[in-house]
Amino acid sequence: MELSDANLQTLTEYLKKTLDPDPAIRRPAEKFLESVEGNQNYPLLLLTLLEKSQDNVIKVCASVTFKNYIKRNWRIVEDELNKICEADRVAIKANIVHLMLSSPEQIQKQLSDAISIIGREDFPQKWPDLLTEMVNRFQSGDFHVINGVLRTAHSLFKRYRHEFKSNELWTEIKLVLDAFALPLTNLFKATIELCSTHANDASALRILFSSLILISKLFYSLNFQDLPEFFEDNMETWMNHFHTLLTLDNKLLQTDDEEEAGLLELLKSQICDNAALYAQKYDEEFQRYLPRFVTAIWNLLVTTGQEVKYDLLVSNAIQFLASVCERPHYKNLFEDQNTLTSICEKVIVPNMEFRAADEEAFEDNSEEYIRRDLEGSDIDTRRRAACDLVRGLCKFFEGPVTGIFSGYVNSMLQEYAKNPSVNWKHKDAAIYLVTSLASKAQTQKHGITQANELVNLTEFFVNHILPDLKSANVNEFPVLKADGIKYIMIFRNQVPKEHLLVSVPLLINHLQAESIVVHTYAAHALERLFTMRGPNNATLFTAAEIAPFVEILLTNLFKALTLPGSSENEYIMKAIMRSFSLLQEAIIPYIPTLITQLTQKLLAVSKNPSKPHFNHYMFEAICLAIRITCKANPAAVVNFEEALFLVFTEILQNDVQEFIPYVFQVMSLLLETHKNDIPSSYMALFPHLLQPVLWERTGNIPALVRLLQAFLERGSNTIASAAADRIPGLLGVFQKLIASKANDHQGFYLLNSIIEHMPPESVDQYRKQIFLLLFQRLQNSKTTKFIKSFLVFINLYCIKYGALALQEIFDGIQPKMFGMVLEKIIIPEIQKVSGNVEKKICAVGITKLLTECPPMMDTEYTKLWTPLLQSLIGLFELPEDDTIPDEEHFIDIEDTPGYQTAFSQLAFAGKKEHDPVGQMVNNPKIHLAQSLHKLSTACPGRVPSMVSTSLNAEALQYLQGYLQAASVTLM
Repeated sequence: MELSDANLQTLTEYLKKTLDPDPAIRRPAEKFLESVEGNQNYPLLLLTLLEKSQDNVIKVCASVTFKNYIKRNWRIVEDELNKICEADRVAIKANIVHLMLSSPEQIQKQLSDAISIIGREDFPQKWPDLLTEMVNRFQSGDFHVINGVLRTAHSLFKRYRHEFKSNELWTEIKLVLDAFALPLTNLFKATIELCSTHANDASALRILFSSLILISKLFYSLNFQDLPEFFEDNMETWMNHFHTLLTLDNKLLQTDDEEEAGLLELLKSQICDNAALYAQKYDEEFQRYLPRFVTAIWNLLVTTGQEVKYDLLVSNAIQFLASVCERPHYKNLFEDQNTLTSICEKVIVPNMEFRAADEEAFEDNSEEYIRRDLEGSDIDTRRRAACDLVRGLCKFFEGPVTGIFSGYVNSMLQEYAKNPSVNWKHKDAAIYLVTSLASKAQTQKHGITQANELVNLTEFFVNHILPDLKSANVNEFPVLKADGIKYIMIFRNQVPKEHLLVSVPLLINHLQAESIVVHTYAAHALERLFTMRGPNNATLFTAAEIAPFVEILLTNLFKALTLPGSSENEYIMKAIMRSFSLLQEAIIPYIPTLITQLTQKLLAVSKNPSKPHFNHYMFEAICLAIRITCKANPAAVVNFEEALFLVFTEILQNDVQEFIPYVFQVMSLLLETHKNDIPSSYMALFPHLLQPVLWERTGNIPALVRLLQAFLERGSNTIASAAADRIPGLLGVFQKLIASKANDHQGFYLLNSIIEHMPPESVDQYRKQIFLLLFQRLQNSKTTKFIKSFLVFINLYCIKYGALALQEIFDGIQPKMFGMVLEKIIIPEIQKVSGNVEKKICAVGITKLLTECPPMMDTEYTKLWTPLLQSLIGLFELPEDDTIPDEEHFIDIEDTPGYQTAFSQLAFAGKKEHDPVGQMVNNPKIHLAQSLHKLSTACPGRVPSMVSTSLNAEALQYLQGYLQAASVTLM
């Protein structure tokens, strides 16, 4: 694409269309942009547009499109097309910083993100001058430019907060500190001075405080991994200014908005974070500054109001106290009973109250409420922070703290009892206090794993939780109902089983509650209870114990999906899946109606898939329904096909990318359930599965390979007779997969199925070509993963076609090739094979080579006979060799960036492990002994002499053990 006005005009038109609400106009425009994004100059055209276009909407649209293009394509992934040519990469890096700094803020943010994506891949090696260019702009004095640099630096360096320690990371951070720490410190001091100069100018202060927030965030990122020498030397400067800013209160920066945090609040909460980081990680160096930070932050907490805008500040301030109080050498600051009482009364209890804003979120923004409350993304809520502070204080002062709070809990419950409909919030706070007091350690999987011995959880459950859940009206006091259900969920390991069993029908009843939070919590609690494990790892609840509630459980779960706001509720769908899994054949009578409901739901969500977890559990539930029913009655598979195939056809025709891998997995499960030949409905689909476009998407590959394997297992004769013209297409897929380091194992899965199931004559003409492709790949890039798969394949080939056939095909490609493969690949690498079935295939294959291949006994290959036997005994007896050379880093499919649907394995569509050797050989060691015995009777005297002269003593001992176990001797 030329950098011409005509192209700029075309691009403008298409970008306009991508903003059109009508999908008939928008989608083709998006497809067009996708089709040209691999052309040279495309990114430069976008940058030119966002710089020169007169239309502000187009400028913003171009900047977003550019950022997403960089996100999808900048990383170079082995085996995948590199869509950005080197010239464009160089041009982008040369211009983007200047462009970002001279753009308005909205565009600056998009370009800043793009720089950090490029930086993540290219900085510092391939973009050494980025830092210098940024630091030089600090001199400009223009805070629009300075804030642009700070924002970019923040998005570039914030990954230091969660990267694993490594030499590479240290080197990069050192480079950044050398170039950046001093200019940042000077900028910090200068900005603070400017704040006092412009103390009465509101608009100047807003810009300066935005800079201070970014500078404080950068301080956090650069200090996170370790305490840099520079910051240790300059701690006085930073900490004194931080302390001053914490205590600062400028009327001009106060906002009237009760919801949105202002600049002052954001800056103070970041400073609390920075102080907590130092208190936790560098307590020795920070010790002399700590007391004044504790005082300042305490005063801040006592004087800050209950408005939502202060939430982040208050929760960070409380988290600071929490991190300080659990360090042994700050214990003395909190020892005094009056201090503890004061913290409990002035900080913890007020911040545990359920405020009007929380009530509003509970009713009107339930999805966000659930996400924060259940999934622990409530890190920055006041309640969560107060709960962490209770936990921190209990570390050293469990007795006194429990005593102080027991008083509060009792008085709150008494207040509630006086007038429940008015005082219900007192009970809510009491339950929250008990929960935070009792829980010492918690995991998502098991709930509370360690509890405070001083709190009687069962008694509280019986007296205060059960009565709420037993009341006839499921819609009364929804917040208390949600609290009660959450209590069961959290303390499911502490409350005795008989009480949990009593709660099951109560939870099922609450699936009908109108409140989204209540029926979601009920579904989640049931799902968690059904996964609990009892003795000998069986589920704690048996199908028989839940059987009395089956009908009402399934009815209420599916009804809950029709309640307003829950049509795609992932917790309900997960509970459906878990109920199927627990109840097994008890659900069979209900399957016909359930599968209809699931199919209707699948059809509805396939129009616009937006909830990945919900969709995943829905497909899992479908798989469970199929498995459970067909296990009892294999003929029922036809009913499922009738129900599902119409929807599946629609999904495939409309190319619903998110669902296609799932559809293939379910189809594999259905096809594997057929015992005899393949039904014609599947055969009609077979040619379409070989279309290259389906294989372009990495997410489809595992599911497609599995489906083709099912075709080969069930219908190899049909394919050989009615679709022989498709075999080259099948091998074409194998060829594509084998060329990719990420997917070569999938290519072998397919090849192994072809060898195992296809009639030999149908693949005769292609065999040599298959081996040539494999050798070509071995020469070009030999990886451990490829070698392991290659070894399994050649041994399977040997079992299927005979040892002589294997020797002949190798030597047919090149004389003496068979010997080279033995010497260079099989003997040295066989130890790397992992997996029981894989090892068995290799053992039986090598046994055949040793005992059923005449050239091994009387040609120059004979010298390899004993080393091969030695390596086989090694495979049996030595530990697996799992070393991988340093230069091999496999790219997992999940790690590849961009918007491709990643493959999600359905647990309940899982393929049973298949053993191609099966009944033919039960014990490979005994099989080796018997085969050697048979060989030695055919040529007496030779085998014992070869074994005794060349096999090492330890291996010989093992071999004698196998011969004894098989009750045979060598002649």
